[in-house]
Amino acid sequence: MTRYAPDSRQSAPTEPGSTRGAVRPAGRRRWRSAPGIACCLRTVGRCLAALLVPIVLFVGAAPGSGGPQAAAGPAGESRIVGIAPDPDGVLDVQVYSAAMDTVLAVKVLRARDTAAAAPALYLLNGAAGGHGASSWHQKTDIRELFAGEQVNVVIPLGGSGSYFTDWQHDDPVLGRQQWTTFLTQELPPLIDEAFNGTGVNAVAGISMAATSVFQLALAAPGRYVALGSYSGCVRTSDPMGRMMVRSVVGRWGGDATNMWGPWPSPAWTANDPYLHAEELRGITLYVSTGTGLPGPLETLQGSGIGGDIGKLVDQAVVGGLLEAVTNHCAHTLRDRLNELGIPAVFDLRPNGTHSWGYWEHDLHRSWPLFRDALARGQ
Repeated sequence: MTRYAPDSRQSAPTEPGSTRGAVRPAGRRRWRSAPGIACCLRTVGRCLAALLVPIVLFVGAAPGSGGPQAAAGPAGESRIVGIAPDPDGVLDVQVYSAAMDTVLAVKVLRARDTAAAAPALYLLNGAAGGHGASSWHQKTDIRELFAGEQVNVVIPLGGSGSYFTDWQHDDPVLGRQQWTTFLTQELPPLIDEAFNGTGVNAVAGISMAATSVFQLALAAPGRYVALGSYSGCVRTSDPMGRMMVRSVVGRWGGDATNMWGPWPSPAWTANDPYLHAEELRGITLYVSTGTGLPGPLETLQGSGIGGDIGKLVDQAVVGGLLEAVTNHCAHTLRDRLNELGIPAVFDLRPNGTHSWGYWEHDLHRSWPLFRDALARGQ
């Protein structure tokens, strides 16, 4: 893990394969790979983006049969319409969104002491929106990790292919998508009121949502004191970024023109965090990625593989290609933040793929940083 600060150009000696200013903390677990290959993959990542369009279009669960379903009963203000415990110990919270005129599912893991006030950590799922058993509460050990922590963990479900943003027009397939409004304006006060919140929040996301977390922070200044971006591409308006956005949205049957208009509509650049990186100053930032090379989890005994050779091949090949691209994206963002003198922590592994086992690792690595930021914000 490397920490970049405004004066990092004058800091400790660098690691092989990293740029100046990289500092390796004592006790860091080493994720080994062949020397020099990670550097090569950063260059290859630019070319792989073109190959990933068909992969993005076919990876993951099949699209659903339409957008959000209309809420039963009269419309009105956003509100919690139901809370029920799940057998797995996570609360199933049903929230009516006035912006989307639908009831959305939100999973909540309560803070250790429910009688005391607690900040919130929002964990956003990837392009599948948590469908197909692909959510934080199903794929990671969040119950164990947060068992003794004074924080409410909030996991919204839905938003497949939406980039968790406010769309300009309803989409014929994806329906009404107003996720920025829901996540930054409607949901936080409801969570705070129902679960004794302090009003202090952090947000982290994977893959598609690793872009969204930056966009949400820029759209709602002061809403989040910390954000985590695991295996994402922050650029949305350069040629590679536009291609990736259209591929992700199109995978779920949506039309990105309904999201930000036809290129070069101003919304594409307005939603490109790379172009507005200066506005991230003051937020605790954690960015992570692998290189796409097989790592310690690419084995038949690896997390989520369960001895299935087909899953292993998919994770190593498809997950490897996707991660090679996000590796290039992460280095581009690191260089931009370093130019601006904006402190950030970059966890750039020398291997690892686009898969849940590494994102669980990233959450473990970043949680102490988020916990400190949440404590300072109260």
